[in-house]
Amino acid sequence: MTTHTRTLRGPDLDGVATWFKSSYSSGSGNNCVEVADLTHTAYHAVALRDSKNPDSPVVLTGPECFAALIEGVRDGSLSA
Repeated sequence: MTTHTRTLRGPDLDGVATWFKSSYSSGSGNNCVEVADLTHTAYHAVALRDSKNPDSPVVLTGPECFAALIEGVRDGSLSA
């Protein structure tokens, strides 16, 4: 397991990440998520951030964990 000693923020990934906004991010309400595939970079992870605040902290997760998250949301075993 890798431990990071500093907070990673959206601008730290400029030039590395291509962000994709969730289809549920309508701009109204609190469902505002962007995702970037960093699995082919030194991070070897999937990045998530608040699309309303691109300078906000970024959460990095492994691709297997991200896939499990998506599957749980799709099948209803995970909910807000």
